[in-house]
Amino acid sequence: MQKVTRCATMFAALALGACAGGQSSDEPDPNIFPTRYREEIVLALSNTLDDATNIRDTGITEPALRTVGREQRYAVCVRYNPRDQGRRYTGVTTSIAYFFAGRLNQIVAATEQCSNADFKPFPELQNICHAARCN
Repeated sequence: MQKVTRCATMFAALALGACAGGQSSDEPDPNIFPTRYREEIVLALSNTLDDATNIRDTGITEPALRTVGREQRYAVCVRYNPRDQGRRYTGVTTSIAYFFAGRLNQIVAATEQCSNADFKPFPELQNICHAARCN
């Protein structure tokens, strides 16, 4: 009886160890380089801006690892001058896009995070057109 109990205990310990080991391998790497970052940002902003057409003064940075809390994540700074619902330009806005596992996680207003950013042209954002909304 003692051998059966020991075998059962060892089997249970091995099974639980295998389960615990499997959980960590299922977690994605949070810092996969975001290869489609431009497309994801254009899609997100085109769905959230009041008027996503005729955007001016666009700029974007390359993805770079930045400290967020106690961790590092890929982030991209984006600059743009959108129009409001009355088709008036609202002024240059700077946002920061955070990525998790290579995908866009959130875009928020940037404060000092993008103050020294090296912006490159971002024609994909400037050229958004939604058929009837392009006038």
